[in-house]
Amino acid sequence: MSLRVSELVNEDASLISRRCWSDERVYALEKLGIFGKSWLFLGHESQIKQPGDFVQAYMCETPIILSRGQDGGIYANINSCSHRGLPVCRADHGNTKRFVCPYHNWSYSVEGNLMTIPQETEVVQKPDKSQLGLKRVPRVEAWRGMIFGSFDEAIIPLGDYLGDMRFYLDAFLNRFPQGIEFIGAPHRWVLNANWKLPVENQLGDVNHGAFLHSSIIPKEAQDMIERLGYSVVTTPGHGATFRLMPEDSPIDEMAWGMEGMAGMFGGDEVQNYLREVQAQAAERVGDLRARMKGLTYGIYPNLSFLWSNTSFKVSHPRGPGKVEYWSWSVVPADAPGSIKKTLRTNYSSFFGPAGILEQEDAEVWVQQFIGSNIDFADDRPYYYGLGLGEEKPHAELPGLVSVTANEFYARHFFSRWRDELQAVEEML
Repeated sequence: MSLRVSELVNEDASLISRRCWSDERVYALEKLGIFGKSWLFLGHESQIKQPGDFVQAYMCETPIILSRGQDGGIYANINSCSHRGLPVCRADHGNTKRFVCPYHNWSYSVEGNLMTIPQETEVVQKPDKSQLGLKRVPRVEAWRGMIFGSFDEAIIPLGDYLGDMRFYLDAFLNRFPQGIEFIGAPHRWVLNANWKLPVENQLGDVNHGAFLHSSIIPKEAQDMIERLGYSVVTTPGHGATFRLMPEDSPIDEMAWGMEGMAGMFGGDEVQNYLREVQAQAAERVGDLRARMKGLTYGIYPNLSFLWSNTSFKVSHPRGPGKVEYWSWSVVPADAPGSIKKTLRTNYSSFFGPAGILEQEDAEVWVQQFIGSNIDFADDRPYYYGLGLGEEKPHAELPGLVSVTANEFYARHFFSRWRDELQAVEEML
């Protein structure tokens, strides 16, 4: 690539080169400047409740074992044997006391310490096993049960990294006395697309719904988004979209979950539960946030949250033209079991590999990568200038705020993206 990073994204990020999505060198810079320097989502504490529990995760293309140690602590280690590099954990999740490499049977504790080397009984010089454990992720922190890791030992604390996004995340997470829990293993699927477009889609692009998803999303729903919707950027790369319902709205219009499949068809038990959650919302999150009905949230660089469909998603890169998308269903942790089961339909009906909306989004993401990689179009960058300069501070809402049609959420993402790639540009 002959172009500099500064030439790929213009000053106000209203023009984005197609090479940002398709170039191998750009992707190499992303791994260094973004995925090597950011807080990356690993999992939720509800997935590793007991000592010995583990789940697999990824930090970019690096496989990670996230585990609960025998001491109750949280550990994140690279899933690669110190002897010959094989994965020592093949199961997606489970409970164990040892991770064992299948090649020579080196075994590791759930915390990642090397415990046994079968071959060492036959040699005189004994290796120092304390120096040969699995490589640890140097920084691991949790917030509201959400566990993140970073390869950058000097990164700012997770709470500071999230900043004012905590205000918007808590509008959902704090509605439930015991928080949320992740249900089951993630759905995973691989697409011939760039990792950034799913992120952008969930960061703030709610206005495609009336067109791409017109067979499912009624015009009245889109009209409500345009009338009551806000788009917010707290820190570049972090963002939220939501509807702020009028104070005199009926409880069924304000309550989370009521507009989903569970709320519509779950019967009195589910509907009464959702009404009870909403009745307590003001006490738990305040009057303003009690009226929020979230749409899409994004945490830089690759974590997304769908409020109405209660799904967390991670866009794992597998190269500039391939992404492995992971998607979890989440439910209130203290809801009765029967209600949890029904609430999952809010997610499964529309999202996940078989979800109607997910399939339509996935097709668009694949087609966008094709458009980013065609010949003779490099001189025609993508236009990201809708609403340029219209975002402003708000008296009651943290961050910069505008209407949902304003593409400032994406411009701020790419401004940060450009700056972080420029910081490591000379390393390649």
